[in-house]
Amino acid sequence: MTLPLHIRHVNLARGFRGGERQTVLLIEQLAIRYKGQLTQSLVCRSDSELPERLADVDVHVIAAGHQLQGHYQGVPADIVHAHEAKGVHWAWVHHRLRRPPYLLTRRVPQPVRDKPFNRLTYSNASVAVAISSVIQRHLESRRWGRTALIPSAYSHVPSNPKRVSELRTRFAGKTVIGHVGALVDRHKGQRVLLEAARRLGPSHPDVVFLLLGEGEDAQELRRESVDLENVIWEGFQPDVENYFDIMDIFAFPSRNEGLGSTLLDAIDHHVPIIASDVDGIPDIITHEKSGLLFSPGDASALTQGLDRMLTDPALCHALVQGADQRLVEFSPEAMADSYHALYHRILART
Repeated sequence: MTLPLHIRHVNLARGFRGGERQTVLLIEQLAIRYKGQLTQSLVCRSDSELPERLADVDVHVIAAGHQLQGHYQGVPADIVHAHEAKGVHWAWVHHRLRRPPYLLTRRVPQPVRDKPFNRLTYSNASVAVAISSVIQRHLESRRWGRTALIPSAYSHVPSNPKRVSELRTRFAGKTVIGHVGALVDRHKGQRVLLEAARRLGPSHPDVVFLLLGEGEDAQELRRESVDLENVIWEGFQPDVENYFDIMDIFAFPSRNEGLGSTLLDAIDHHVPIIASDVDGIPDIITHEKSGLLFSPGDASALTQGLDRMLTDPALCHALVQGADQRLVEFSPEAMADSYHALYHRILART
């Protein structure tokens, strides 16, 4: 009798952001769609949120504080999947010690630095997976080995009708322009959104800018916007799906973005989008068809786009319809099926 394939996921990141959410989605969907065909384990930090998020999934957790820990725990892995940079290093060490092949997922748009250890760990990987076309181009330019393109997926977390009703009551009479993201301006560009709020305030007194998230720039951004009565800092919220349901527009002014999986969640909740035309975002948003795009950092262009959406409901409706048509490409099921097929292709070559 053939034993089930055993996949060892590795994510040694601190905190819980987009890459960790995608790790959870993949493990969940693999468990659902390939029950009886595979087993899974997860290497993560002892203080990681990942085990709690996967409490209902049959996955064996191995605690590792750094790349040299956890290599002789659990059943032997058939294949190792590294989900972030430190995980890549762990997977390479594990490959040297225990010999299983490994693949990695690259989620950030910056080119991998051309350093000896990066060349070593990437060239020994069976495949480097990119979540967007711009990342795949960067990987291919290094010529360090095989690449593949598998996009991130939307979360598809259902809303809570009671909570949505409470939020609708709270924002009754207001048009809500929403934003979800870590408060790190060099990445997410919240200062661009604040400038748009400042410019739109006089002409659109019923509009509020609702920003969800925390981060290293939180205190400074709040200080800079203290005079803006149309800006609401909501902080980190675990139930962002409920907030999407009360947003009239979703604004995403990132200065760099691997793909922008938060955009997929906005689309899943039928919110029209305006986003910066940078890195992997155009893989999701086609200008004038599934959203509006503007040059990153251009507050004037963002302001003009928001004004256009606020005064043209027909445009917003058309953008939502166009975005909905593309969502199937980014489903959790599609992501899991693509990785499952890739695992088997890798093992067939070893």
